[in-house]
Amino acid sequence: MKFSTLRLLGSKNFYITTPIFYVNSQPHIGHLYTAVLADAKSRWKQIKKEGVVFSTGTDEHGYKIQKKAALENSKCLNFCDKISGEFKSLFDQCNIEYSDYVRTTQTRHKNAVLKFWKTLNSKSYIYKSSYSGWYSVNDECFLSNDEVEDALDSNGSTVKVSKESGHVVEYTSESNYMFRLSEFKNKLRKYLSSEVIIPKNYLDNLYNQIDCLEDLSVSRESTRVFWGIPVPDDESQIIYVWLDALVNYLTVAGYPDKNKMAGTWPPNVHVIGKDILRFHAIYWPAFLMAAGISLPKNILCHGHWLMDNRKMSKSLGNVIDPFDILKKYNSDAVRYYLLREGVPGSDCNLDVKNFTKFINVELANTLGNLYQRCLPFNKELVYPLYEDIKSELTESDNNLLENLNRLKHKCDEHFELFNFYLGIQEIMAVLRMTNGLVQEYKPWELVKSNCDLDKKKIKKLLFIVFESLRISALVLQPIVPNLCQDLLDRLNVDLDQRYFSNASINQNQNKQKHILKKSDVLFKRL
Repeated sequence: MKFSTLRLLGSKNFYITTPIFYVNSQPHIGHLYTAVLADAKSRWKQIKKEGVVFSTGTDEHGYKIQKKAALENSKCLNFCDKISGEFKSLFDQCNIEYSDYVRTTQTRHKNAVLKFWKTLNSKSYIYKSSYSGWYSVNDECFLSNDEVEDALDSNGSTVKVSKESGHVVEYTSESNYMFRLSEFKNKLRKYLSSEVIIPKNYLDNLYNQIDCLEDLSVSRESTRVFWGIPVPDDESQIIYVWLDALVNYLTVAGYPDKNKMAGTWPPNVHVIGKDILRFHAIYWPAFLMAAGISLPKNILCHGHWLMDNRKMSKSLGNVIDPFDILKKYNSDAVRYYLLREGVPGSDCNLDVKNFTKFINVELANTLGNLYQRCLPFNKELVYPLYEDIKSELTESDNNLLENLNRLKHKCDEHFELFNFYLGIQEIMAVLRMTNGLVQEYKPWELVKSNCDLDKKKIKKLLFIVFESLRISALVLQPIVPNLCQDLLDRLNVDLDQRYFSNASINQNQNKQKHILKKSDVLFKRL
């Protein structure tokens, strides 16, 4: 079921974003996880019949881009087109249903950045000054003396590095434009104290950073960085890549057109990795405060993906190419694993053995086999009615049905906080209960009987199993959309009956339904 068109006109949509991903290198598994998290939340909102705007895209300006393009003997825009295309291809292959794919090289974005700069400047939050300090090319970030430390490089020489990222920094002296960031310390503390950051364990570090805030350089000399958006009326300066990039969220909302923005702004949630939290939780709200624009409601910050409990690194040879893993498995398997194993509040370890285990045990066996094992006992392909079996229900039957009725509310509680792994655990628990009921009733023996009571038991069991499959598929749609579409099609569930409101025991169906005749395996083992 396609949800990406569910955008409501004339009312406020749920606006969810990923960061725009930097095109200095190919996409990695962490980028994909961010996109899958946001996509799952977007789908869940649409299952609840909420209008959604879901944006992603690529960040294409800055020194690293012009350097990479030069190394490949390519024009900067051609280089950006290539890498941006790889991100778009990855997201399309993993069934990421974004409603807007924004690029910082687009004209609409450049216009938004220029307008935003002029607004900050007109309110006297930007001033010209000489800047001297540390700059991390890798992080595209200016750092204070307190934010750098000594370290040894690969040759054993002492170098200065960022305490947070470990990347080498260089001391630079430039004539730049500065933003009065230091004026926003109290306002930022107040903003962050309103439960903006999910989960809360990232807050303390932010408060520590706010305590030592200095004014921020928001431009670079064009003799150093030429690939970017020139400062209005001063082409000797290029707008700082992070100021440029963060405005993408306004670009998607239709800034500066207030009528367009009314249906989207402010963002309900930015989904980001922990390495860029500073930019989204400190710089971005300060810029918006200065411009007089309302602030994002939430920032969901997730950890990194590790391989064998070590950070992925080309030098260690443990980098996982997301295209390879999608080719080896499939989009539903990859999405399921990332959301099943990923815990937003901490770093996650990618374990290929666990990958196979989770997919085979839970999708192929617990879910897939539950569907397959009931087909031999339903030659007529009947989807029984509640009215026909309600008098036969036992205490254990009703217990399972009650759990099914509670399932959507449990999932909603977890999914709203991006804890998809907890929702998946709830779903699998109910499916295991259903499999246990099948074992208890032993339909393979009942089918041999000519007794009416045994035939009623089979009919009752089919109703319970099909309802368990239907409700589980409805709430699993954000996680494994292709599999759920296939299962709901097999159960002959109408397209307009695939929403949150439908994920309860169907006691009102009065017209006999049949499932489709489709006996091939629902989900193949890896």
